[in-house]
Amino acid sequence: MEFLEGISPREYQQKIFETCTKKNCLVVLPTGLGKTLIALMLAIERMKEFPGEKVVFLAPTKPLAEQHLISFKKHLPELFADMQLFTGMVKAEQRKKIWLTADIIFSTPQCVANDLRNNLYNLQEVCLLVEDEAHRCIKNYDYNYVSQQYQKQSQHSKILGLTASPGSEAAKIKEICRNLSIEEVELRTRGSEDVKQYLQELKFEKVMIDFPAEFEEMRHVLLKVFNKYVEELKSRRVLFTFPSKIGLINLQKKISATLSRGNRNFNYMLGASACAQAIKIQHSLELLETQTLSSFNKYLKKLFEQAAKKQSKGVIKLVAKPEFNFVFMKSNELLAKNIEHPKVGELVEIVKQEKSKNDKIKIIVFTQFRDTATVISKQLNTLEGIKAKVFVGQAKKKDSGLSQKEQKKIIQEFSDGEINILCATCIAEEGLDIPEVNAVIFYEPIPSAIRAIQRAGRTARLMKGKLIILITKKTRDEAFYYASRSREKKMHSAINSIKKDLANGIKFDVQKELK
Repeated sequence: MEFLEGISPREYQQKIFETCTKKNCLVVLPTGLGKTLIALMLAIERMKEFPGEKVVFLAPTKPLAEQHLISFKKHLPELFADMQLFTGMVKAEQRKKIWLTADIIFSTPQCVANDLRNNLYNLQEVCLLVEDEAHRCIKNYDYNYVSQQYQKQSQHSKILGLTASPGSEAAKIKEICRNLSIEEVELRTRGSEDVKQYLQELKFEKVMIDFPAEFEEMRHVLLKVFNKYVEELKSRRVLFTFPSKIGLINLQKKISATLSRGNRNFNYMLGASACAQAIKIQHSLELLETQTLSSFNKYLKKLFEQAAKKQSKGVIKLVAKPEFNFVFMKSNELLAKNIEHPKVGELVEIVKQEKSKNDKIKIIVFTQFRDTATVISKQLNTLEGIKAKVFVGQAKKKDSGLSQKEQKKIIQEFSDGEINILCATCIAEEGLDIPEVNAVIFYEPIPSAIRAIQRAGRTARLMKGKLIILITKKTRDEAFYYASRSREKKMHSAINSIKKDLANGIKFDVQKELK
């Protein structure tokens, strides 16, 4: 292709690109299979067709927008286009000036949405809008506002949405298609005929782990307390569904909304307290079943501290319960004997084995919680030849989290082989340019198909890879594992039915105006 330097599109990229030239397209392609190249080819095509017009490439975070800019610069002649990165660090007036002369703008959606709301510029002369991680195009995320304004203002509008997985709910995928005025969906999976040849073998291992009897004893006691709160919520006639953690969080929001509207009903106030305590126990059960004993113990300690500071009457009552004290003492006792969740030992063994087979091993261990990442990183660093680091998102509180600069530094060290294991939370799932790894280990299964697909996409692209999932038997780990698998299947059938609808000219409802 003219102007494309140092890279040739693969057959499936060429096919998808051809669809994108004709229609607004949602491209669903696993991580590492070259979505950015398709966007780059389309940008070249549109700028040739409409000389002097611009391309806007949006990504949810600044490092991701920057990464796409670097990728474009690498494969385009130096004088092809003026490329600029918009971030909140660049003052609005400055952005207004840059907009006039730039040809391709890489930005976060918030930045462009704010500028449009403040009338700094318009999208009249933009011939292509690319929205990366397009599964975020739902509700009132800024992607939708920009897309809407673009369709109103642009003389030659063309939209490209990119994602590794749009989710498993047909209604949600339709909402994404509606918000981006998608006319065609291009889906490829690791198993697609035209993709297979470009991928390396991915070995999959499911490691089943027994839940220890001492842990079972603590779980049993906590469940008794939990069930009392659930009974209370049912007798107060506020809970009518299964009391999962998410169900309880939604119930809490509902009760809070009722109370904030001025309905100071005593029943609701007591219901709110019971609901809050039930959520805390549900969370502690999740830590006990699926995470580490240290993080479970740390969370119980935190509740004692909250009670000591008299932060909530409900917590004071909760920690005063003999059952709660029994569980806390029991976890202290086990930790004093150096007993941890068996997953930790299993993980150490797996890493030891992988290292013995390959001295230059690179592994990402994914976990839901920062505390778990810290515990397992510490354990792995006791192994000879292993240098592990915790890789988490930006700090929400002063004491935890990494700045974008620190994240960049760790990725660089990982690329250079100075560290060989990343113990990462969800920050490493989406988009970031993390080098290819030999193995991805899920410390726990996650029920989200989007996130499971993104995590797995970190390996078996250019070299053989392994995906290992640790599952504690008879816990929510098992339920989450099967939920994620069935959601992935559901996603494929939902996309296929939506493709048929689009092919038959069925248009999804037009979205409501976003302010």
